[in-house]
Amino acid sequence: MSTDVRIERMLTATIERVYAAWTEPGLLTRWYCPNPTLDLTVEADVRVGGEYLVKMGPYVVRGRYTEVDPPSLLAFTWQWDHEGGPSEVRVELTEVDAGTRLLLTQTGLTPEDATGHLQGWELQLPRLADLLAS
Repeated sequence: MSTDVRIERMLTATIERVYAAWTEPGLLTRWYCPNPTLDLTVEADVRVGGEYLVKMGPYVVRGRYTEVDPPSLLAFTWQWDHEGGPSEVRVELTEVDAGTRLLLTQTGLTPEDATGHLQGWELQLPRLADLLAS
């Protein structure tokens, strides 16, 4: 049985700034980890078929970009090196009066993995909002 993660946020930044925060390694290293005390490195070849690699201390996640439509859509596979099967992440951005609406979905997870991933996204998305507000 699979469970999906779905998170919606309003961010007070332009759609271009939000998209950049999801695609530029220098910005990703400032928010893209649930535990800010871990060393974080990001490599990202943001194009359809391009690969990414994120090292969060001893944890490694990697995948391939499946859809890239700047500045409104980014989709990629997600695979931990240490556990679990692959899943899919989709980031949809919509320009609104107050800034940008972010809709993040992650599909193909087991119920246990969905709980962990939801907690992880919930821990790091406030840091994204803080980065964009600065």
